[in-house]
Amino acid sequence: MVAPIPSIRLRRKIEAISAAYLPWKPVAKVDFESFERVLEGTWGCGITPAINMDTGFANLLSLAQRHEILDFVARQASGRAFVAGAFVEDLSGDCLDNYRAETERIRLAGGTPIIFQCRDLVRRSDSQIVEAYRSIGATCGRFLGFELGKMFAPFGSIYSIDVFKELLQVPQLVGIKHSSLSRELEWARLSIRDAFRADFRIYTGNDLAIDMVQWGSDYLLGLSAFYPEAFARRDQYWLDGDRRFYELNDALQLLGGYAFRPPVPAYKHNAAMMLAMRGVIASDAIHPNAPSRPSEDREFLKSILDRIESALRA
Repeated sequence: MVAPIPSIRLRRKIEAISAAYLPWKPVAKVDFESFERVLEGTWGCGITPAINMDTGFANLLSLAQRHEILDFVARQASGRAFVAGAFVEDLSGDCLDNYRAETERIRLAGGTPIIFQCRDLVRRSDSQIVEAYRSIGATCGRFLGFELGKMFAPFGSIYSIDVFKELLQVPQLVGIKHSSLSRELEWARLSIRDAFRADFRIYTGNDLAIDMVQWGSDYLLGLSAFYPEAFARRDQYWLDGDRRFYELNDALQLLGGYAFRPPVPAYKHNAAMMLAMRGVIASDAIHPNAPSRPSEDREFLKSILDRIESALRA
């Protein structure tokens, strides 16, 4: 049975989280100076940054590097909110022990943990998956979940609707990022959320349908890392009932359709290109083991950037 499409929610305040891009120097080292500008630009426009996410190359970093980035962000935050990925796919031992250790580290740093899936977690039975989230919540307090489609990472999984219903009963789990790139699956979750736990947040991770915010999703996007200030303006337009929302949303969606074409993980190189064009980061170099885009992409990205900035001036 196909779930009904929820009603459009006009003039709603959108809760915005942006997966912050982690800049690199051409010598394969993290560019922390540029990263500070990325973070400040995100906080400055009222969006919460999320670090050690896919957009931050979390799966390509060592545990020590992820901890270094967490510590850096905690110092920069000075009490401001941030979200941090608890990534354990590359760690040995029991995954629940690893999740408890990483979420506690994030909590002590002042961040909200988001549980990156791992093979050990998603291979479990439905009831064992739900119990794993209950176990994590019992020790870490408030946290977020993450459904990650395999187009983004091979260790991800989109849970069954029955698992999703049960996860709504975990009180410490206050929201989930949904990255299936499917409107139908996200609409179904919104309908169930509305019926059973209205305060639960569903953060769209659908970079190909960023207008899901119209139906009640919030967002935690990689696409917003390209230009968080433009997303903040779009969100304000929606709250104000300003028709300029649509033109700006269309320009941003064009960017999403282009940058998130296959191979999807290469969108991070497009993010670096646009952030460098905008003067936010010093170089559009990326992690040496990350997939790249052709240099010709810069020309079309520049035309999309011009369209976004024209919409911002309207």
